[in-house]
Amino acid sequence: MILELADISIQPGQNAAFEEAIQRGLKTVIAHANGFEGFKVNRGIESPQRYILQIFWTTLEDHTVGFRGSPAFAEWRAIVGPFFASPPVVEHFELVAKSV
Repeated sequence: MILELADISIQPGQNAAFEEAIQRGLKTVIAHANGFEGFKVNRGIESPQRYILQIFWTTLEDHTVGFRGSPAFAEWRAIVGPFFASPPVVEHFELVAKSV
């Protein structure tokens, strides 16, 4: 399993609208992508305009090739992109250890 970690900063005062949009985009667009296994979204406490989005993919290519290369990526960005204060920083991680 691959973890996609996206560090997202949004424009001030847009939290409620962004939170609705990101949940809608995850459930209606990303959840239907090949290799999608789940997600988590966290809002910053000290920096409430900062969000950490975690998406779990079966393989790296499910995200980088399958999803990003599909029309669904443009649909996703149309839903959440208007809220971004700057482009998200996205990295991928492999699981090394896990607790039960």
